[in-house]
Amino acid sequence: MRLSKIAGLLMVPVLALSLVACSAPKDGGNKVAGGDTQVAELTAKKVSNAEEASALYAKLMKKENDIFSKDNALWDKVFNAANKDSAMIGDGTNYGDFLLSTIDGAKDSFTADELKTLKAGAQQIKKIEDKLARLEKDFPGCGNQPSTGDSVDAATAGMTSAEGDSGKEAGQFPSFKGKDLDSNDVNSDELFSKNKVTVMNFWFTTCKPCVGELGDLEKLNKELAEKGGQVVGVNSFTLDGNKDEIANAKDVLSKKGITYKNIWFKSNSDAGKFTSNLFSFPTTYVIDQKGNIVGDPIVGGITSAEQRDALNKLIDQALAKSEQ
Repeated sequence: MRLSKIAGLLMVPVLALSLVACSAPKDGGNKVAGGDTQVAELTAKKVSNAEEASALYAKLMKKENDIFSKDNALWDKVFNAANKDSAMIGDGTNYGDFLLSTIDGAKDSFTADELKTLKAGAQQIKKIEDKLARLEKDFPGCGNQPSTGDSVDAATAGMTSAEGDSGKEAGQFPSFKGKDLDSNDVNSDELFSKNKVTVMNFWFTTCKPCVGELGDLEKLNKELAEKGGQVVGVNSFTLDGNKDEIANAKDVLSKKGITYKNIWFKSNSDAGKFTSNLFSFPTTYVIDQKGNIVGDPIVGGITSAEQRDALNKLIDQALAKSEQ
């Protein structure tokens, strides 16, 4: 299935580009050719303290996201090709190398110009990832701590409108009947009604930001369990019960020590169509006990303080409704 569609932009027009999301909407203004001078400047920049490291980390992540955004449809094909032969971006493996290998394996699917574009983008991502790794080594946690600088404020201002529209209800989440990854039956009525709040996270196997936030979601699931809530994952590659994709997803989840439920349903169901119309991964929804979507979704990895605060406010709203 396609991982992004223009229809998604029409469904959720209030959402802007996230710092850490795959297949984000086009921003239209950034050039990401193989010789991008901005990438060269950012990767060469030196920092002397944690605040500078956080600001640079945010700029690099946004630049990486811009590369995916500029040629959205092409990268969708790469991600799908990657999932067929490679279950996981191995820990410690440069994401750019992973992408270059995947592009080479699927080269017959692209024209010469498309291959040139993809390889140039992957080379830029490789340089960015090297710099990110050095920042994380020299300033542990810099990727999870937002900077107070103007550049980060501008980049994160549109991540979610949950804080500004906290009382909003976005309607009912589409009902579904499906299974978890161990073939146990799941249906939306039972799933939502038994939980005071359900945090539903949409991801796919070869999306680095998606995989990167799994550990945080596992911690959140344990916190929610004490409050009568639950985290539920939906891996978009596993829709329709594809056995190979389910095995790949389970491999990723196992390596990351993830215990919370992941589910799939039919791609032609209302919930499947809802998933197809998401324009960015990861995306996370908060759903109350009656199956209502609370506020706006959180787009991008829930790794920054702003993202987590926004999510917590939505969770609190759902919990409050369950007590009414």
